[in-house]
Amino acid sequence: MIETSGIDHIVLHCRDVARSTKFYTEILGMKVYREGGGRVFMHAGSQGVALFERDGETPAAGGDLNHLALNVAAGSYETLKAELERHGVAVSGRPGEDHCIYFRDPDGHRLQLMVPR
Repeated sequence: MIETSGIDHIVLHCRDVARSTKFYTEILGMKVYREGGGRVFMHAGSQGVALFERDGETPAAGGDLNHLALNVAAGSYETLKAELERHGVAVSGRPGEDHCIYFRDPDGHRLQLMVPR
């Protein structure tokens, strides 16, 4: 039996890889470690997020059940929400759960910040 030890990376298809790279690096603090050919690979802690240029046949972002949840090292719901809003990002949460902040990237991918308790 194969025993996996974690996630190397996930892939998000984007209309404008440069725009999305800026969003993920400047707003969410990810670090680019490889790029080229319409693809950018970034580290989010020890996991990876890859942005691939979307062609006409690649499906658009999924619905609310398809999302990327990101842990954050520090910050409160209020400070993290304010930081996103400062960058013009519309945010939402789930009623009664002050540790989840939802928002969308420039291509409409649903993202979630898991706020430390």
